[in-house]
Amino acid sequence: MPQHKTYTVDEAKRTLENYCAYQERCHKEVVDKLQQMHMIPQAIDVIVSHLIENNYLNETRFAEAFVRGKFRLKKWGKHRLKRELKQRDISTYNITKALAQISGVEYYETFHVLASKRLNTIKETNTWKKRKKLADYLLYRGWESHLVYEKVNELIP
Repeated sequence: MPQHKTYTVDEAKRTLENYCAYQERCHKEVVDKLQQMHMIPQAIDVIVSHLIENNYLNETRFAEAFVRGKFRLKKWGKHRLKRELKQRDISTYNITKALAQISGVEYYETFHVLASKRLNTIKETNTWKKRKKLADYLLYRGWESHLVYEKVNELIP
């Protein structure tokens, strides 16, 4: 049986401080990392509370950074952002707070640009198939269905 590296609580604290300093992390990622390091549950609790107290781990900050990044870079809609944050066990309060930082104007502008760009890449000649491809793409990205269908009807009459 292969021997895995063992960590003292202090070594694990330092390792996780670096892990959290490099990039915003959620509690779930940190706990998973500690479990991969074969830490016992009591040690995990001690380390997580240490990281929170020393501001390495902050769920609100993580949620806000996550929403900013995925919205600006991947052009995800609010449904997808909310779903991804829920999978990471982020509280409803933090999800709502993070989504609130996206301005309505920026949200609709991004949606319009994304839909227009995607439409230009669809080579389908059949109008119905073209509409379906555009709608499926936008829905997969997490945009609200009423927005998607309005935009599809607007762009492909």
